[in-house]
Amino acid sequence: MASLREEATIMPDVLEAIMLVCFGLSWPLNAYKNYRARTAAGASWQFIALITFGYFAGIAAKLVAGSITWVLIVYLLNLVALAANWIVYFRNVKLDKQKRNKLEAAWVDQLKKEQAE
Repeated sequence: MASLREEATIMPDVLEAIMLVCFGLSWPLNAYKNYRARTAAGASWQFIALITFGYFAGIAAKLVAGSITWVLIVYLLNLVALAANWIVYFRNVKLDKQKRNKLEAAWVDQLKKEQAE
């Protein structure tokens, strides 16, 4: 059985991991929702960047403190899920641009038809 001292050193890592898992579960869901939406409207690159910076700061804190434990793996898994959000975001920005270009071309064609009449 673990001593009180051992439990006191394990518990912060367990609580941090629980927080990271709960927070991190939102990223795959968000990536899937945005993938299906096929638009970057409503998505914020600034928000994703801020969260990314936060994860890197958390990892840096672990490294600087010399507290390299299994919790670092949870940080890295969250970064992988966040990377999927970046990929979907840039894909959707590209799709939005293609849609906008298609609409603009259709509008120009319509104007040319009206002028020809």
